Amino acid sequence: MLGATPGTAFEVVRIAPLGDPVEIRVRGSMISVRKDEAAFMQVEAE
Repeated sequence: MLGATPGTAFEVVRIAPLGDPVEIRVRGSMISVRKDEAAFMQVEAE
């Protein structure tokens, strides 16, 4: 299943120079999300 659903772990891979988009790795796939979409995600350091 592709996508970031509640409770799914993800990794921020890189952020564009102007901050939009943000590339994340989730469930083995690379996904680019807009800054406003990324704002809904909770990030915790490991």
